[in-house]
Amino acid sequence: MVEDIKTGPKETRSTVLSEAKEAMVLAFRRHTLLPLDDCLFALQPSIPHLTRSVLYRCLQRHGISQLPDIEGDKPKRQCFKRYPIGFLHFGIAQVQNAESKRCSLWPLTRTSKFAVAQLVDRANRKASWRIV
Repeated sequence: MVEDIKTGPKETRSTVLSEAKEAMVLAFRRHTLLPLDDCLFALQPSIPHLTRSVLYRCLQRHGISQLPDIEGDKPKRQCFKRYPIGFLHFGIAQVQNAESKRCSLWPLTRTSKFAVAQLVDRANRKASWRIV
């Protein structure tokens, strides 16, 4: 197997942040565990030339760009109920443009994941039967 030699610096470092400012960013993130934008907002008064991309690259370089998962932080995912082939689920959404309001209907078979979408003036039983 042939591989190219990696180009660029052997030791990655910031061209924008000094070592002291980079250490300050890392300590702040590890201590507060705030999201990226909140860290940026809090650190910008101390480091005026700090941008979102510089902050993200700094955190990514040190392996702390992703916050650790905290139990109970995200709602538990639920699976769809199993349905027999042929069972249709109808989705309805209102679509608005400059001229009018219309409804988008899409029957979906959850087993085969096949869907058809159509814009109608009114979402009612007649419109849904015409799609099927």
